Amino acid sequence: MTTPAPVRARRPVVGTRSPVHGLARRSLPFTDVVAQSLSAVAPSAAATTMPLLVATVAGGSTVLALAVALVLAVAVAACVNQFTRRIAATGSLYTFVVRGLGPRAGVVTGVAMLLGYGFITMFALAGGGWYAHILVVRFFPALAPGAAPALVVVLLMGAAVWWVLLRGIRRSARVTLVIEVVSVVLLAVLVLAMLAHTGPTAAVRAALPEPGTGPADVAVGTAIALTAFVGFESAATLGAEARRPFRAVPRAVTWTALGSGLLYLGASVSQLVGYAGLGLDLAGARSPANELAVAYGVSWAGPVLDVGITASFFACAIASSTALVRVLFTMGREGLAPRAFGIAHAVHGTPARALALTMPVVTLGPVAMVLLGTDLWSAMQAILVVAAGGYITAYALVCAAVPAFLRRIGEATWPPVALAAGTATLLAGSLVVMLVVQSGTPRQAGVWVFVTLLAVGVAAGLVRLGRLPRLWARLGVHDEAVVTDLLGAE
Repeated sequence: MTTPAPVRARRPVVGTRSPVHGLARRSLPFTDVVAQSLSAVAPSAAATTMPLLVATVAGGSTVLALAVALVLAVAVAACVNQFTRRIAATGSLYTFVVRGLGPRAGVVTGVAMLLGYGFITMFALAGGGWYAHILVVRFFPALAPGAAPALVVVLLMGAAVWWVLLRGIRRSARVTLVIEVVSVVLLAVLVLAMLAHTGPTAAVRAALPEPGTGPADVAVGTAIALTAFVGFESAATLGAEARRPFRAVPRAVTWTALGSGLLYLGASVSQLVGYAGLGLDLAGARSPANELAVAYGVSWAGPVLDVGITASFFACAIASSTALVRVLFTMGREGLAPRAFGIAHAVHGTPARALALTMPVVTLGPVAMVLLGTDLWSAMQAILVVAAGGYITAYALVCAAVPAFLRRIGEATWPPVALAAGTATLLAGSLVVMLVVQSGTPRQAGVWVFVTLLAVGVAAGLVRLGRLPRLWARLGVHDEAVVTDLLGAE
């Protein structure tokens, strides 16, 4: 009589606990997911500042550069959504690249994203302080000299962001959604009023490139304009917390990129038309929205805009910090970063340790730059260069990861593969152009900070991979269905 072979226990197909357990899984409706991407972009704040930054390098090709950047952003959104329709990951682009190109490329993407989210949080806090200072000086002119009021606002905003994020993702999502909707509606009304005042002929004339501007101007302007879109993909960091991630996240990513771009085009045309009507050049402006409000006899709109822009920067800081700590949470859960980053709050379901370790750094960063002798506006511009470098690097890599990912799962077709390859190439070119151009400007410090931090971070990540071979199989963690999901439990 033969003895039956022992039955080997198999790993259950559906587990009882998600790899990203501890977060508030499946708790966010679509509106809260959209709020994440919308607030990370901060469209009302970007629409009032970005046309000026683009005009300084693109001149008469400002609108064209923004239009090309819009097309690129929508193309990136399409590439990102090749992953978001299939993977719910708190690590966002970092996780996607690991799944497509492997751990080494994933480490580069992860470090780039940390730089992008971290420095855009600094930029948002500094921007909130800048516009709050402008608002305060309207009523208390004696406070104009010095940066003390702005720095106080930066510190207060940083503390407020920390508190809101610690209390729970739904609270922070609702706060940012209300702020951004009000700010965007206000700005849209003013843009439409300006365009109605100047007429369609002037608007068309402003949108067309001026004689003397060439491809180089458009290329440089497009690279700068791309920074207005950074953050639109951050809804992907809520993949585990969205109720219907494979539907909500792709829509949020695409709608944010497209809607923000249309707002930027309208804002840039209205600003160009407004300054042309005054016989002035937008590139020489300091605060376009406020200057136009005074020049066209609606000075009351200036303070209202300052409040809206300050609030928009606050919402951006909340959303960018939300994404930052979730990428760190994923790295901590995998073991690539210290394990402390992967610990969630027992009550609120938020990455509490990551918050505690990152918020002081991003809050004190711009304060330290000012105390070391840099004026706040110059600090903001240098910080933005670092953030843009991180984002564009991550975007290029996630696009490059699409063909390999689709081939791996047996779903490769030529349209998404061709789009991804072309977009990755254009983004890589835009990154090089931006870094080369910015290295010859007063913002060159941002270029060297980006290159240095990226190199150090990637080296540290690769060394850790080499010392801990088990990490190769652990990177790329994402949310998975659990038993309670199948049973319909909350």
